[in-house]
Amino acid sequence: MNSAPLLACHRASFHRNGVPLLAGVSLEVYRGERLGIVGPNGSGKSTLLKLMAGIATPSTGHVQLTGRSMADMNRRDVARLLALVQQHADTRERIRVWDAVALGRTPWLSALAPWGAEHDRAVAQALEAVNLAHLAQRPWHSLSGGERQRAHLARALAQQPRLLLMDEPTNHLDIRQQLSLLRLIHSLPVTTVIALHDLNQALACDRVAVLDGGRLVAIGAPAQVLTPERLAHTFGVHGRLLEDPGQRPVLVLAPLE
Repeated sequence: MNSAPLLACHRASFHRNGVPLLAGVSLEVYRGERLGIVGPNGSGKSTLLKLMAGIATPSTGHVQLTGRSMADMNRRDVARLLALVQQHADTRERIRVWDAVALGRTPWLSALAPWGAEHDRAVAQALEAVNLAHLAQRPWHSLSGGERQRAHLARALAQQPRLLLMDEPTNHLDIRQQLSLLRLIHSLPVTTVIALHDLNQALACDRVAVLDGGRLVAIGAPAQVLTPERLAHTFGVHGRLLEDPGQRPVLVLAPLE
């Protein structure tokens, strides 16, 4: 990668109540790439995404967005550049899908720039991108789990970010919904960082970062990172990559004896 990174973590650590959740993580995200973040439960994936999104502040180290220290940026400026879809995002408000997605336009609104036609277009385009335009007037609470995930993604897209961060967006979805949502995510013309639980889903990313005990232990192309040795040491499983001509490689996993 020769271009300047869109986002970079520099030896970022995070402690909560004296307990280290992340320790000295350094990585870079480049324009147009898809970076997957994997690791066992409790390895720090969600914490790292929160640091990268600027909703948590590193205990040590720092995060840069488009070359600027995120600590020196206000929330509106950050929200105009990146959007975060959290794992447990939801709303209990009795509002329409359109209104929920329209919340993504908040960073672009002010007393001098009230709601206008360009905001209507942004919401309509976001709904169209996730195939929810036909449900725009439906009450939020009437949506299925898969539809809600797509609506959360639409709200993030309505921000028109350059960088999209997602925390296990396929969690609690059935396999058909998972495949449909991942296909949609990978088709979006935006830089993406996605925390994943399923290692086979990570194979579709350009690069994969592996966290273990709050530390970054590997980063690189999926086949170079998800090696039998790494799978055994970090995830406690036997694993090997099966190559099928014309098909995406598949990891075959089994528990260690």
